[in-house]
This record gives sequence, C-alpha cells and structure tokens, in this order.
Amino acid sequence: MACKPVCQLCPHLVLSQSVTYTAPNLVIDLPAGSYNNGEKYCIVIAQTIDPATTINAPVVFTIGGGAVQYPLTTSCCAQVTACGIRTRTRYSTVVSTSATGGTFKMLGKPCCMPNNDLTAINGTAPAT
Repeated sequence: MACKPVCQLCPHLVLSQSVTYTAPNLVIDLPAGSYNNGEKYCIVIAQTIDPATTINAPVVFTIGGGAVQYPLTTSCCAQVTACGIRTRTRYSTVVSTSATGGTFKMLGKPCCMPNNDLTAINGTAPAT
C-alpha cells in the first residue's frame, strides 16, 4: 500500500502549546477550545520538558492558557507523574468530566513509571 502524499490530520489530534514546570506540577497547555466528555483526544507533547522538573511532579493540563488545571490520570485513575511522559510522544486520552471539573484519562500505560506502592500495610507508619 502506498503512502498518500497529502492527507488530513484527525481533528482530535492536539499539539501542546507549552510545557512548563511550576512546582509542584508539570503543566501542559493545550489549545483553546472545548474538550468533550467521553471523547478521545490524541495529545502530542510537542515541547521539551524542563530538565529541572522533578520525576514525581503530577502532570496537569490547562486549556488556552487558563488557570484551571486538569490532571492526567491512568485508566485506573492514578495520577500520571513527569517520569511517565516523554517529549514528541502521542498519548491517547479520554476526557472525563464531573460537576466541578474533569480529567484526561490516559489509554494504555505511561512510559516507565515506577510503582512506589507499599508491599503491605500493618498499621504503623511506613519508613520513607
């Protein structure tokens, strides 16, 4: 099968406008517009991630430079952190809204995100 020399991109392909580390979050700004509940969007992290970003910084999205931050979560609702994403990479997400906000749920698993879950709990405080 030959590659088409000219073709349209999917209207749900979204290129980030900026990526900034504003402690404690890694903030990815998406183009202005409405992101509909239940719809799939393929988001490309188009800019370089600041090397000063800590690996455990929660990843959040803003829309059109707005102040409201929407978390990027895994399909099981765990917060995605900076170590789980890469520059120049496409992530399939589904928007999930509530009465007060929303999240972008990642389809599939984030890149190399460590699992820091305790192996067991016993009623005492875990050592850090």
